[in-house]
Amino acid sequence: MTNNDSAAGEPLRSSAVLGGNFWRLCASTGLSNIADGVVKVGFPLIAVAYTRSPVLIAGMTVAFYLPWLLFALPSGMLVDRLDRRRAMVAANTVRACLLALLAVTAVTDVGSVWLLYGVAFAAGAAETVYDLSAQSIVPKVVAKDRLPRANGRLYAVELSANEFVGPPLAGLLVAAGAVAAFAAPAAMWLAAVGVLLLVRGAFRPERETGRRTSIRADIAEGLRFLWRQKVLRTFTAMVAVFNFATTATSAVFVLHAVGEASAMRLPEVVFGLLLATTAAGSVAGSLVAPGLVALLGRTRALVVSFATGTLLVGAPALTTEPLLVGIGFFLGGAGIITSNIIMVSFRQRVVPDRLLGRVGSAHRFITYGTQPLGAAAGGLLGQLIGLRAVFAVMALLALSVLIGVVVVDNDALDSAERQADQT
Repeated sequence: MTNNDSAAGEPLRSSAVLGGNFWRLCASTGLSNIADGVVKVGFPLIAVAYTRSPVLIAGMTVAFYLPWLLFALPSGMLVDRLDRRRAMVAANTVRACLLALLAVTAVTDVGSVWLLYGVAFAAGAAETVYDLSAQSIVPKVVAKDRLPRANGRLYAVELSANEFVGPPLAGLLVAAGAVAAFAAPAAMWLAAVGVLLLVRGAFRPERETGRRTSIRADIAEGLRFLWRQKVLRTFTAMVAVFNFATTATSAVFVLHAVGEASAMRLPEVVFGLLLATTAAGSVAGSLVAPGLVALLGRTRALVVSFATGTLLVGAPALTTEPLLVGIGFFLGGAGIITSNIIMVSFRQRVVPDRLLGRVGSAHRFITYGTQPLGAAAGGLLGQLIGLRAVFAVMALLALSVLIGVVVVDNDALDSAERQADQT
């Protein structure tokens, strides 16, 4: 099946038209990611009421991202076998039920940091299915030459919801009480399910007729494709290192920023607003990314984006002034969204539809798999050498990913896309 018509049976009258299915998908993405943002900021804020240990607080981030290390590959296999829209519906329904359970425990006053760990891990497992399905469904909703535009719109919605709306909302909800902090994201995930059900059609990828394969063979096929494609392999290594560094710092940033005992001495609500500056930068970056790529070319745009993205890691090492840190986060968010749009659009162009879930899962198995390791490293280093030193060390590590740009020049990107079109 080509990308000239959507799998939902909604004709794409022009490559410039993203279509009603795309905008319904976009609305569902927004609702789902507001819930994500509330949960991932709200859980550490609630956990601070139970403990001030850097290791235990960082462990909350480990619990969210460890499922990518454990379940990314089998989840990718499922995404390439199931209807991707239905998989997204099931994943969000599970996450809503988990948060509803936490709301009940908050009402009955039986909550604990260990219960937060368990729900964070289970919600993270469901997220592996949702995110892989959401990224794999896009090439079936819009024409191939509109993928950068569609991904830019989706990233703008996703990041503004996840990091611009979600964090300050999390601060307000936690201030209102744990019940509100748990019930609100549960309701938003269910609302996202309702909108997703309006996306018309079936989105099960085509498989080779008469060919039956094992789970192990399916997973291995995705891993082989990623490993043999030089550009994809390099992108994966770059993102894995960068994610390790950013997660190491984000896992302990709440201790550096929130409370009278912290370096920045911020209240919860202001902390959420500070985190939202990253999303504001991401939205701005999604708007300027096409122009930046047209001006500089993809390789130079990647250099600029990763270099400015390092401010997400290093800004707190340079200053404790919230305004300056916020400016650094804004610029860092703008840089990282540009690299994401370039890399994801490239992957969607060169990977066959039947393999998108598995190649995406292989990529995230590695890149997200480094996040729990980074969170654990951030907690341990914060305990040993102090929080501010963690930001400095990880900024240097984040800058090291620019070595990979030597491999992924514009000629390599163009050649890989031409070869994919021919096959």
